[in-house]
Amino acid sequence: MAIAGLKLITLALRDKETGALLTGETGLSTNGLFPVTTKMLGAKSANITNISANGTAVYGNNTKVDQTQTKGEPSVALDFNDLPFDIKQKLLGRVPDGKGGYLQGDRPRVAMTIETQNVKRTHSVYFGFANGEVQETAANVQTDTNNEVRVDDALTFTSFGVEEWNNEAMKVYSDIDEKFDKTAMEADVFGAKASAPAPTPAGQ
Repeated sequence: MAIAGLKLITLALRDKETGALLTGETGLSTNGLFPVTTKMLGAKSANITNISANGTAVYGNNTKVDQTQTKGEPSVALDFNDLPFDIKQKLLGRVPDGKGGYLQGDRPRVAMTIETQNVKRTHSVYFGFANGEVQETAANVQTDTNNEVRVDDALTFTSFGVEEWNNEAMKVYSDIDEKFDKTAMEADVFGAKASAPAPTPAGQ
């Protein structure tokens, strides 16, 4: 099935030890879930790579008869138009010095869903990542010309295996399946107990 568009990215922080959803000041919002809405200009792209990988060929009787199974190691190149400053620092694990400065600390466990749709826009497909880290590898700051030159929030999400998912790093969901349950998906990916309302960033 073909997919079309990038409808919504939702982010959250989870406790590295227990996997519990972090909320309030330790999380990204009062209930922990942070949908990147059009109020913050949304997201441009989420390029998922390394979803699967070829195994090692197995030969017998002078021909290829099988190959070993290899788990994918997905990563996502994310391009946000304008993430709130405090949210971006939390995602990256930057620690405030109390004077307006931020230093790199331990990177937190980040969870994420990426929602797209079928071509007719009648159903949603979600790519879920319950365990990962976010990095900002570069910031190409440029001068304005006669046009404003913006530098997007370009982040790289690296996904890790999840024990409850047979150590796979990504799970796909869709409301095309009649048994789809959004609350169950959020519990699965984020450790959440309910669907996310509009975001209320911590500290605001």
